[in-house]
Amino acid sequence: MEPFERYLNFIDNPTHREKLMDIFRWIETNYPELKPEYKWNQPMYTHHGTFIIGFSTAKRHIAVAPEEKALIRFQDAIQDAGYSYSKKLFRIQWEQPVDYDLLKRIIDYNFEDKKETNTFWRKG
Repeated sequence: MEPFERYLNFIDNPTHREKLMDIFRWIETNYPELKPEYKWNQPMYTHHGTFIIGFSTAKRHIAVAPEEKALIRFQDAIQDAGYSYSKKLFRIQWEQPVDYDLLKRIIDYNFEDKKETNTFWRKG
């Protein structure tokens, strides 16, 4: 979580900071092969140089960005979890629980779908 310390220190609300840290700890425990990186002003996880999932925060939510292809694939599950979404991300309101099963499915999907990818972002 070291690459994210500076970002986390800018989150004023300790409950919000802890919630995001819990997500990062869960990812790092369950996916030790993912590399935590801080790029484009957001914490993200990569594998073999390709983007897997990224996060950012706003006043009312945590934004989760798994790339558009994964959002489309898991659109119904995101909606069923009660999260709002757009073309590039979905939002976990600060008061909502984190659906770790959904995060696992999205990370597993990106991990598998991008195993042969040699670029940072998906092409096309």
